[in-house]
Amino acid sequence: MTDVSRRVLMKGAALTGGALAVPAIGVVAAAGTAEAAVVEGTGEAAARAAVPAPITVTRTDPRYRGLISGSNQRWVGSPDYVRLVGSADQVVSAVQEAVDRKLKVVVRSGGHCDEDFTTNPEVRVVIDMAGLGSIAYDPRMRAIAVEPGALLGTVYRTLYKRWGVVLPGGTCPTVGAGGHISGGGYGALSRSRGLTVDHLYAVEVVHVDQNGRARKVVATREANDPNRELWWAHTGGGGGNFGIVTKYWLRSPGATGDDPTKLLPKAPSEVILSDVSWSWDDLDEASFTRLVHNFNVWHENNSGPGAPGRFLYSQFKAMHKAAGYFRMSTQIDAAAPNADQVLDGFLAAVSEGTGVRYTVGDRYRAPWLYAVTEWSGFVEASVPRWKSKSAYIRKAMPQDQLKAMYRQLTRTDYPGPYGMIALVSFGGRINDTASADTATAQRDSVAKMLYCSLWTNPADDAVHQNWVREAYADVYASTGGVPRPGGVNDGCYINYADADIADPTLNTSGVPWHRLYFKDNYPRLQRAKAKWDPRDVFSHRLGIRLP
Repeated sequence: MTDVSRRVLMKGAALTGGALAVPAIGVVAAAGTAEAAVVEGTGEAAARAAVPAPITVTRTDPRYRGLISGSNQRWVGSPDYVRLVGSADQVVSAVQEAVDRKLKVVVRSGGHCDEDFTTNPEVRVVIDMAGLGSIAYDPRMRAIAVEPGALLGTVYRTLYKRWGVVLPGGTCPTVGAGGHISGGGYGALSRSRGLTVDHLYAVEVVHVDQNGRARKVVATREANDPNRELWWAHTGGGGGNFGIVTKYWLRSPGATGDDPTKLLPKAPSEVILSDVSWSWDDLDEASFTRLVHNFNVWHENNSGPGAPGRFLYSQFKAMHKAAGYFRMSTQIDAAAPNADQVLDGFLAAVSEGTGVRYTVGDRYRAPWLYAVTEWSGFVEASVPRWKSKSAYIRKAMPQDQLKAMYRQLTRTDYPGPYGMIALVSFGGRINDTASADTATAQRDSVAKMLYCSLWTNPADDAVHQNWVREAYADVYASTGGVPRPGGVNDGCYINYADADIADPTLNTSGVPWHRLYFKDNYPRLQRAKAKWDPRDVFSHRLGIRLP
């Protein structure tokens, strides 16, 4: 087997895992790059007094260039101005001004949008939520309030250090809470603790009514709340559809009392981390497809809500052969029953029958907070340009899909070592919720897939974008070029937004884009749209359409 040195492995890691970290949020991601402030225990009057005035950045301002794009530098906007806000009332004023002036308005929280939804030429006003980043216990709601500009890394550190609890969200700490939560949100703890939205108690939203007036409204999951459908729409409907979220309140179903240490799941004290790699020199079609098949089968057999394997989460990151190797990064809660044995069994199951050995990069115990904010297996460097696509997996992939994966990852006419097809753990407690209970409809899947390429040179945009499109079309050739719901696959993930799905020349399945993302929940989302955004103020290419 070709030796993969530690230096080479870690150098490659900066880009390999970045493909999983970079597109970790969907439609309304944010421009804020500094971690947000944390405010707790202040009175409303004092909090309002402490909020600075909003800032308007126009084209003549030196900051303008840094505020008209997010992490994906493929997309650069040209708005008339960017409004930096620090309170919900400032958002109301900013939205009202844009509506009165008939200017297209969008919102950013963390800036990780995969598409041009906040930068396309129609956009005239960007509301930047970086100043709305507090994380505080709200005794009136008996819930932990998180503002949308807070970055996930800050959310994790604050919840852990102050209350010892966790939100089961994504593995990229620079993603903003704003778009991540509203799109469903999942991560390394979701198999044992559910999706982020499974712990969402309420939202505060600035919306525009039929008369063109911007106003704040709070919606909870309480059965008797007349605004409950607005809460439901934010449990996986994606951002940028109904208004601008200015606050999330988090409290797990069934949590009682007013002790914030008992309102969300407890964070693990320690996790076992594993990172292994395979050399492409050792693989042929049979051994590679067996690896992928084994990964799928293990998850198919270990993704029930009560399965012992629900405490394990893994990213199988199959990079293009030009990279020379690829990795699988895995985490398991060290307190899970027989954790070391479960991890050993997983690694053995993935390798079974391949005749190929893997190289061990990491195998050690670490504090959970380190793993979620520092470990290179999941938390890795970004690359300025990318294109991504997604799919849900409900059962082991058939041979035609596996062979297409191998074919695309070994193409000699594509020079991109950072082209990747990844499989990521899903299922477990995620599947303990009915499809209609939240807007996230895919509740019987066992894994997700991410098709992605990363690059730096704008001149290479077409080459890399075309490879991602061709790989996706090849894998799903038998179902019209997309992961049609209802069989092996179950559509796409809205936080990995892909406007190609709405293009009939690329989606020839006859299945509309909205069914791929929302399945049977789409008509209900449309009804929420009609009630809360009847003038279609908030829209984009994959936005919920008015009925």
